[in-house]
Amino acid sequence: MKVGVNLLNFGPGVTPESLSRWATTAEELGYHSIMISDHIAVTPGVAQNYPEPFYDPFATLSWLAGQTKRIKLGTTVIVLPYRGPMQVARLGANLDQLSGGRFIFGVGVGAIQSEFDTLGIPFNKRGAMTNDYLAAIKTLWTSDMAAYEGTFVSFADVAGMKPAQSPHPPIWIGGRSDAAIRRAIRFGDAWHPNRFTLKWLKTEGLAKIEELAKAEDLPVPALCPRIRMNIQGTPYTGDDRLPGQGTIEQMRSDPSSLEQIAPVTVPPGEPIG
Repeated sequence: MKVGVNLLNFGPGVTPESLSRWATTAEELGYHSIMISDHIAVTPGVAQNYPEPFYDPFATLSWLAGQTKRIKLGTTVIVLPYRGPMQVARLGANLDQLSGGRFIFGVGVGAIQSEFDTLGIPFNKRGAMTNDYLAAIKTLWTSDMAAYEGTFVSFADVAGMKPAQSPHPPIWIGGRSDAAIRRAIRFGDAWHPNRFTLKWLKTEGLAKIEELAKAEDLPVPALCPRIRMNIQGTPYTGDDRLPGQGTIEQMRSDPSSLEQIAPVTVPPGEPIG
């Protein structure tokens, strides 16, 4: 099992110096990856959890690529409808090239309507837009000359934007809904859920992804969860405990519990964590 670090790229304590220090320290300690978040318009709804200053994920990871050598550089997660798919394909391909093939493309649909409204993007179409954009981006990443016809994006006779990794960087799809799980199956190398209980993962989540993958006649993607650490002085009891919540001893047991529930599989070309 590989373990990465969610590097905070927002908030009053974050500076270029702290970002650089955390990234190089994580690499020196042998962590698998550093992953950072995405927002563009810090509305009041965004600022509750993601206050300014906010460092753009593509710019920040490209900058950190020049200060590191081995550690993977990923997004958890890019809110895909916020940018045009051709722009994202170009940014992702360039980041993968500049880092020597170390980019992980974590993707989500977004959840804060005020930010969508500010950006002029239809909130109720974000899932369909994400699916369309993913298909377009994969086409651009894997074609010498790309053409795509979709509901929200269409193009023809565009030179492919080839990343360093072949056929493309690992794609991790966030979310726990049925639609998100289907998206992970159809477009992703890995499923990247957040804020789940071990009980839910064991009794519902894994059963659902296996069921939907079978219905699609596609492989089950690897499990690459995101775990938020919430250290407490006393043990957290009950079935509603999230991985990473409770005492240090409980947190130490979570990786082995996850491996027992869902033995780690590896997406093509990517050792995961």
